[in-house]
Amino acid sequence: MYLNVHSHYSLRYGTLSVERIVTLAAQYGIEQLALTDINNTSAAMPFVKVCREKGIQPILGIEFRDISHHFLYTGIAKNHEGFRELNEFLTRHNLNKTPLPQRAPELPNAYFIYSWDQAPKILKENEYIGIRPGQVNKLWGQPVNAMRDKLIIFAPVTINSRIEERLHHYLRAVARNTLFTKVESCDLCQSNEIMLPLQQLLKIYEQYPYLAINTQKLMDSCNMQVELSTPKNKKVFTGSRAEDRELLHRLAMEGYRSRYGNNGIALDKIKSELAVIEQLDFMANYLIVHDFAWAGKKMGFYHIGRGSAGNSIVAYCLYITDVEPIELDLYFERFLNSQRTSPPDFDIDYSWDDRPKMHEYVFNKYGAAHTALLGTFVSFKQRSVIREFSKVLGLADAEIVSFTDPSREAENRTNPHYKKIIQLMNFMGEIPNQRSIHAGVY
Repeated sequence: MYLNVHSHYSLRYGTLSVERIVTLAAQYGIEQLALTDINNTSAAMPFVKVCREKGIQPILGIEFRDISHHFLYTGIAKNHEGFRELNEFLTRHNLNKTPLPQRAPELPNAYFIYSWDQAPKILKENEYIGIRPGQVNKLWGQPVNAMRDKLIIFAPVTINSRIEERLHHYLRAVARNTLFTKVESCDLCQSNEIMLPLQQLLKIYEQYPYLAINTQKLMDSCNMQVELSTPKNKKVFTGSRAEDRELLHRLAMEGYRSRYGNNGIALDKIKSELAVIEQLDFMANYLIVHDFAWAGKKMGFYHIGRGSAGNSIVAYCLYITDVEPIELDLYFERFLNSQRTSPPDFDIDYSWDDRPKMHEYVFNKYGAAHTALLGTFVSFKQRSVIREFSKVLGLADAEIVSFTDPSREAENRTNPHYKKIIQLMNFMGEIPNQRSIHAGVY
């Protein structure tokens, strides 16, 4: 019955880790659960994984908010295709820097849920109105019979204790770059946005049993089949595995003759590596990296191939790396072996001023639908927490500096502001603070 759950990947808003959310759900007898972080889906795959471990059916979605962080609607994916549609809709607006529309888009494989007080007068087949626990009384005396099939339980989860509610308040102040006391109530979650045991939640809505029926029907229609264990990398570089094999062998042997001339030990190692690469179906990985490495060379860019890829003599012969594995007695098995199922990582470094051209080449060559920059998250660190929380409390610069000075910790322990900040900091753990972009391409 929970269709609007926020993890701490709802940045500077949610306080709960994915693991804690799912553990609570399992304890409370909840069999279906929807994760709908605000304007992102970063926690989706870890959520699916943990749900499966706990025997809970995962449902994925996104809570869409405008640039002022006002709620617009929540999208719920019916299936894997619907999750793709929701992500593409959000990504398109992010890339184009256009505001999200007030009305949900036409997505055939997704549901949309509006709030009671801002729902369209005429709802489409896949649109619903969510009734929060505090809004149940508003249904009394209202002419809802005509729309009763469109009303569902909508109980957001953002916090799970009083201290988490306080932490949420601090995070919102940081996000708004304002004082703790000046955060508006409309920018905060409600104090009842906690997860309750299923029967306790249903008790709130017992006067309107059709709400639970509608919600259950919606959740039962969602089927998120996500394969987590198989590689999603491009399978072939040319047109077929046979052509990939022929090309990789030819390039490797050309590189062998260039690098070694005639060396029986090197030749044996190359043949052995090629057999493993072919067996694990990672020929395309080598060919793709070779392709953009040589494209960079033609543009006059120097690169360094580093990491465990330096253990591969095939990578050396393809001029992906310049580390000679035989001379340095490096073991290919550290990079790739017959027991490995995940694709190997090639770490290729370019100068910062050459990197944009290389990104452009890769995106143009393989298409934006199959290429992406790697996202990263920056977590709150100890000193940054102290600084940010001190600022929202309105403390003077001198006091903030003293709080972040390890040599003055003893004298700060009696300071009530410092004690409050340290208590929250110790409680929050590794909460993500902001998204960033890695220099690499995937």
